[in-house]
Amino acid sequence: MSLQNKVAIVTGGGQGIGKAIAKRFLEERMKVVIADIDEEAGKETEAEFKHLGSIRFFHADVSDEDSVQNLIIETKRSFDGIDVLVNNAARSDPNNAPITELSLEDWNKILSINLTGAFLCTKHSVTHLKKNRGIIINIASTRALMSEPNTEAYSAAKGGIVALTHALAISLGPDIRVNCISPGWIEVSEWKKQATRHKPELTEQDHKQHPGGRVGKPEDVASLAVYLASPEATFITGENFVIDGGMTKKMIYW
Repeated sequence: MSLQNKVAIVTGGGQGIGKAIAKRFLEERMKVVIADIDEEAGKETEAEFKHLGSIRFFHADVSDEDSVQNLIIETKRSFDGIDVLVNNAARSDPNNAPITELSLEDWNKILSINLTGAFLCTKHSVTHLKKNRGIIINIASTRALMSEPNTEAYSAAKGGIVALTHALAISLGPDIRVNCISPGWIEVSEWKKQATRHKPELTEQDHKQHPGGRVGKPEDVASLAVYLASPEATFITGENFVIDGGMTKKMIYW
């Protein structure tokens, strides 16, 4: 399953799931660009993982087209190509406002980062990915399939990522494979930047409620990302893979 010297861009790679994916890619001897709007997190991760191989951090706002274009230019300049794009950058709604109080500004902000960002990064990477029969991996969420109250903007954006995935797979195949990962509860406390990093505060019940027996880890998502990027997955495209310890299959009666 050789990925050696393949070049990957991981948006939102400074923290959380994106950071774990970047680490696994480096362990597979890939060359990795982490793109993040949080400069502190991005620089920390670049320094932390430098011993693992070729890694570069570029400051980028995925909701801004000029910023995305610059990211692709800098990646090409640094590594002379792009083989894998991971559209991971995302933001949850910090207010979780009821729909009657959700402002158009907040709605648009969540969609611009979580959905439009994936569109822009894909749009400006396609030429380079086609040359290398590349791979796109979109990170959605089980919120695309199920919800808690007052998560309309985030859920709509993640649902859009799932739909965007199969649309792109048809439009870009066979030159580019496009797949999606929808994580459930993934505990990222220990994968944050140093200023906000902390030990997880999980109860026994948190773990037991999952049919898989535990809360998820960023490494769970990273392992699947490596597989989907590998030559072993060449017959897989347009799919959405749920990683949630079985929670979306669990009936709950009140």
